[in-house]
Amino acid sequence: MRDSETRVRVIYADTDAMGIVYHGGYIRWFETGRTELMRSLGISPSAAVDDPCYFPLTKLNCHYLAPARYDDELIVQTELFEVRRASIMFRYTVLNAADDQVLVRASTLHACTDSRGLIIRIPPAVLSKIERAEGDATWQRERQK
Repeated sequence: MRDSETRVRVIYADTDAMGIVYHGGYIRWFETGRTELMRSLGISPSAAVDDPCYFPLTKLNCHYLAPARYDDELIVQTELFEVRRASIMFRYTVLNAADDQVLVRASTLHACTDSRGLIIRIPPAVLSKIERAEGDATWQRERQK
């Protein structure tokens, strides 16, 4: 499995004076979806303790299509889209759970770094968990590029 769905409820603190979700709020939900997806692959946020690698955000692309409002239930679909030697890209679709309307489409790119912030290759232990979930040789080919 290299995709997941996470449900979130819009709380008042997520909205502006008009009751519409502030654009930055979606970034927090992307992180929630990404964390749950990685956890489903057996890569926990605390894995950096055992194998010191981190995945800081380096690029964000976000297309807002329709507003989410206070008390809406949202579905955050997260896909592990691409794995390279030293980075991972995720794609997101945020839907309104009431009618499946697509509200946002986005992607994030994350570099793999060590504890000093230097870019490193994704550790073999992390890659093997991703490859095991994928069960496909495409990850192997991408790594060799």
